[in-house]
Amino acid sequence: MKIGSIDLGELPLFLAPMEDVTYKSFRYMCKKYGADVMYTEFVSSEALIRDVKKTKQKMELFDFDRPVAIQIYGYDIQSMVGAAKVCEEFQPDFIDINYGCPMKKIVKKGAGAAMLQDLDKMQQMTAEIVKAVSVPVTAKTRLGWDDDSKVIVEVAERLQDAGVAALAIHGRTRKQLYSGNADWTLIGEVKNNPKIQIPIIGNGDINGAEKANEFLKQTGADALMIGRGAIGRPWIFKEVKRFFETGEVLPPPTVSEIVQNVRDQLKMSIEWRDNVRTGILLMRRHFAKYFPGLANFRQHRIKLLQATEYEDVQKILDEIVEHYGNQRVDYTNVSLK
Repeated sequence: MKIGSIDLGELPLFLAPMEDVTYKSFRYMCKKYGADVMYTEFVSSEALIRDVKKTKQKMELFDFDRPVAIQIYGYDIQSMVGAAKVCEEFQPDFIDINYGCPMKKIVKKGAGAAMLQDLDKMQQMTAEIVKAVSVPVTAKTRLGWDDDSKVIVEVAERLQDAGVAALAIHGRTRKQLYSGNADWTLIGEVKNNPKIQIPIIGNGDINGAEKANEFLKQTGADALMIGRGAIGRPWIFKEVKRFFETGEVLPPPTVSEIVQNVRDQLKMSIEWRDNVRTGILLMRRHFAKYFPGLANFRQHRIKLLQATEYEDVQKILDEIVEHYGNQRVDYTNVSLK
């Protein structure tokens, strides 16, 4: 599979862009375990053209990231074009347009998944961005606004006509948010549409190696994108690759192994932000996901989510190792919600 001239090999695995999740330390962990393509957190076009420091910090790229994309969202075409030009200065391998975010604060401004209600504007915006930059442009979207407007086949054709180099599709409508099951059928329809020549990246409900294999069989997608399934489980990329290569289902890690991963990610978060408290706060969403299904774990989780000092976090992690040691974590019934 290629995005522009970038050869990603056969069936690459993508880490989905996620706000407050796909920052440096988490991207590093996912890359360490086999993710092939990275995205930054999505960034606001309006904030970019206003030169907001916090937004530009999200766009800082590192050698380990590559190949990597910066994802932008917005509702105004000229602002999006300007933002794409700013992104290009950070030298991403490609730029991705967010046409899929279902969050109310994004949608009410006419951005993200709201663009699924105005396909003419979506196509025009995409074409203008493609013309404005020299790196490849891709897009990520959903099946449609709701069950009565699953327009993804038309969307894919329009975005291809506008010049995107690849399209990622999350198998839900905007109205679904993250509820119910992802509909993989329509992703397969897009992939098998004879008019579609660009790579199709499939996303939605991939929470393990066997589920990834099932997704691939149903859709024939050129690549798989994993989002929420990687939070608290960055080694999912290693598990998927091993299954595709050998048919082997790797055993889940032990609690001791998970704790070491948490320590490494925490250390990098603190070093990256050069602030202990900020680094710990960045980790809280991950703390909440790293130890699913352990008996009587609630109090340990609460303490992790309340800790603000590095030494306190390390002490809690020591206690977790002492209590659970070599016990393996069962991901069978872990919810992605």
